[in-house]
Amino acid sequence: MIPYSEIDTVFFDVGNTLLSIDFDWVSDELSQRGVVATPEQIRRAEARARPQVSAGIAHREEKETQDTFTFYFGQVLGQLDGADPADAARLQELAVELTPVLRGPGMTSKLWSWLIPGVPETLRAMEAAGLQLAVVSNSDGSVETSLVTSGLRAHFHAVMDSQVVGHEKPDPRIFEQALAACGADPARTVHVGDLYAADVVGARAAGVHPVLLDPFGDWKDMDCVLLPDIVTLGERLIEARPSRTRAG
Repeated sequence: MIPYSEIDTVFFDVGNTLLSIDFDWVSDELSQRGVVATPEQIRRAEARARPQVSAGIAHREEKETQDTFTFYFGQVLGQLDGADPADAARLQELAVELTPVLRGPGMTSKLWSWLIPGVPETLRAMEAAGLQLAVVSNSDGSVETSLVTSGLRAHFHAVMDSQVVGHEKPDPRIFEQALAACGADPARTVHVGDLYAADVVGARAAGVHPVLLDPFGDWKDMDCVLLPDIVTLGERLIEARPSRTRAG
């Protein structure tokens, strides 16, 4: 259980936590290649694929690369409504074909540009309640740009991008760097993200309380707190804050 009333610092993953894929763009690229999928169907497939992506990442040794994205995107395609397991090889080939289109040099911030509903309002409410906010994200050095472009950067005391700081979740050192930058106590800090193997495992290794996002109920029998979105997390944290803090 998370001691919500004692939490004073919140760490956020970025991808699928604050910002998500430009589903309209992905839908258009797929349609040009004969795969018909609406943006909403792709969004649903992405969430459905997360447990498989997490399991795969747990056994992969390379850091955040285009190859990692190809694996991730292939899993998403495999979870589209109507996808036939017999087409797995073809879908993986499509993922390989689309990787340089969607995740080519300088394209990461364009791809991860859909601002998840409720995020700006929740971040403002958390700040107003006296919570300190920071980002801990596995990325390719583009997180600062993405946060600035989306208008979110000003909310965060510190931003830890794995490519920049040299450690990638679940390595606890990236969390320890964030804790040091914020002057935060891990016992009073919560980290929220979308992948168990990176976010939950890494946060726990650093002594930070983990929250795993599960917008559609795709994670089963998990040993951590599951919440649908950061709006719900914000509500729980703010409600649990001492009344004098909320009043002030």
